[in-house]
Amino acid sequence: MSVQELTSVDAGPEAPVATGERADLLAALAQQRHFLRFTTRELSDDQARQRTTASELCLGGLIKHVTAIERGWVDFIQQGPSALGDFSDMTEEDWASRADEFRLLPEETLAGVLAEYAETARRTDELVATLESLDLDHPLPNAPWFESGARWSARRTVLHIIAESAQHAGHADIIRESLDGAKSMG
Repeated sequence: MSVQELTSVDAGPEAPVATGERADLLAALAQQRHFLRFTTRELSDDQARQRTTASELCLGGLIKHVTAIERGWVDFIQQGPSALGDFSDMTEEDWASRADEFRLLPEETLAGVLAEYAETARRTDELVATLESLDLDHPLPNAPWFESGARWSARRTVLHIIAESAQHAGHADIIRESLDGAKSMG
């Protein structure tokens, strides 16, 4: 699949056209999205729920998680750290709710989470193509895993979304191969 085809997978017909650095960022993101989605080809909802490794991860849950991560970071670009919340004072209930992000719950379908992922991708692509400046930055939210006082630009945030997508596409490839032997990336 060419970069042009990868980019068009997530872009709607009215999507703004990105050029230069923005086009490169979106092409890299589209490629990782493709690999992640590809791991779910021809699966049933039950297969998408199945854990095939020692981890809690399943393919449907990974799609949900990457969707939530991408949506959250896009909100961060637009609204700042309040969009992600304060992780330093999360309750057990908060963490349990977050854990559900990694599971395809009984009332959810693979088609439904893939549709949500596509909508989130469309929104991200539109923002990256139209944002006034990729230099726009915000302080990171309060969380034990972020350096205190650090700031991320929109560019750095998009690079983080790409990295998260790539990391989880790799996880998904292992899960899919363990499920039925199908390979996505090699």
